[in-house]
Amino acid sequence: MTTLKEKLKADLDAAIRGRDELRSSTLRLTITAITMEEVSGKSKRELSDDEVLKVIAKEAKKRREAAEAFAQGGRAESAERERAEGVLLDAYLPKQLSDEELDVIVAAAVEEAKAAGAEGPRAMGAVMKIVNPKVAGQADGGRVAASVKKLLAG
Repeated sequence: MTTLKEKLKADLDAAIRGRDELRSSTLRLTITAITMEEVSGKSKRELSDDEVLKVIAKEAKKRREAAEAFAQGGRAESAERERAEGVLLDAYLPKQLSDEELDVIVAAAVEEAKAAGAEGPRAMGAVMKIVNPKVAGQADGGRVAASVKKLLAG
């Protein structure tokens, strides 16, 4: 079985051969981010597929934020490129949960937190500790937090 990092490198080679500039530059930047993560810290290490997914998710989030900033700044062409890079990276991430699926998981976590004695808006941290491992990589943290706040408030 090949690792996700090996798949990224193979896709990069294919993009270079196919002269796909957008895909090759996006994959180069992502592989560089993975390598930077591997060499950060006291010693070099090999990232697991889960850790590589976190790096890809972080890179995809950067693209979404940059696209938003470019769009607000009136640079539509740059915003469109960032969006395209984000879509390309999303293909490597697990399928994202729908709002309904996320609400079901959060509702169960709220009930679990209430059973443990945490209630009201102050239970946010307890609920997030329960929800985050369940939705890791399948929902953006901002979406999760918004869903938790909505359910705790009403």
